[in-house]
Amino acid sequence: MVISKESHSPIYKDEIPTPALLLDLDVFERNLDKMADFLNQKRGDFRPHAKTHKCPTIAKKQLERGAKGICVAKLSEAEVMIAAGIEEILITSEIVSKPKIGQFIALTQKCPSLLVAVDHPQAVRDFMEAAESTNVKLNVVIDIDGGNHRAGCLPGRPVVDLADLIARSNWLKLRGIQCYAGHVAHTVGFEARKKSSQEALERALESKALIEKYGCPIEIVTGGSTGSYNIDSEIQGFTELQAGSYIFMDLDYRRIGSDHDKLFLDFEFALTVVTTVISRSHSNLATVDGGYKAFATDKPFTPELKNITGVNFRWAGDEHGILELKEPSQEIKLGDRLEFLTPHCDPTVNLYDRLYAVRADRVEDIWPIAARGKSQ
Repeated sequence: MVISKESHSPIYKDEIPTPALLLDLDVFERNLDKMADFLNQKRGDFRPHAKTHKCPTIAKKQLERGAKGICVAKLSEAEVMIAAGIEEILITSEIVSKPKIGQFIALTQKCPSLLVAVDHPQAVRDFMEAAESTNVKLNVVIDIDGGNHRAGCLPGRPVVDLADLIARSNWLKLRGIQCYAGHVAHTVGFEARKKSSQEALERALESKALIEKYGCPIEIVTGGSTGSYNIDSEIQGFTELQAGSYIFMDLDYRRIGSDHDKLFLDFEFALTVVTTVISRSHSNLATVDGGYKAFATDKPFTPELKNITGVNFRWAGDEHGILELKEPSQEIKLGDRLEFLTPHCDPTVNLYDRLYAVRADRVEDIWPIAARGKSQ
């Protein structure tokens, strides 16, 4: 059963079929406002990463609070956002195949401000050729390796050479550089995280200075994450933050430590997965209807009950999770509906078609996760 938001009668949390993805609207809105207020004080631009939520409704709420645009990870995510009327989009992952470059050009014809990251001369030449053949001018940023070696041009001379190649084209416009250091976001301890992030962005800013020395102005320096939001925004020359997970938060972010090595709770947990206790045959165990298909499983720790202690979760297959009842802070009975904090919010969201936006015990809206599964 799927509850329709067109229903005329009120919908309550305990009517939602489980497992389901819940968003506490009060907490979510506080997270939105806190980041917007923080960046407004810093006078920094914000381009939040929509790979976290894949939801045009949420992207629009971020834009309403002053974001200059959004990031997406994939071309297909950009298609969904543009179809929803959202512009000022940066595709942060490299696009290299000629069919995808053709798709990018078609999207640029609909949304001329669309940006894409490049990190290799061959990719630049392919974009140049396709742009010339279709008479469409394209906006690009150079992706710089921030130290985790996932993608990105090497800092220094390789970046300058790539910028020169772009500058000599009549069809590509170099708008800036991107430097996302994924290994920094979850570095434990504020001081260690600060050092790692500053080192990564230093490489990017040195490359920016070299490019500009050769006569090519750089408008955008983009990157950063939720884990480094209050570090990167202090660095002179860094222009826009790409943080995404701050709207939801997850257990991985809680582990990294804040300014005084406390748990990272600058933002609150807004996202949960609600499940139902479907078996209670053993005195020290309970089974819920949420397993591998209900939660992302890429972290070395498991989901955690919200507001209940003395219980450990362990995987029991695709559709099941087992609760080991050590010293539960409240009785757990058959049919109970239990909410869990997620180990990793982004890939958990990608498991669901919809997000139930709740305020107190009432479902206020149901938001389609419209870019769910868009991995191309």
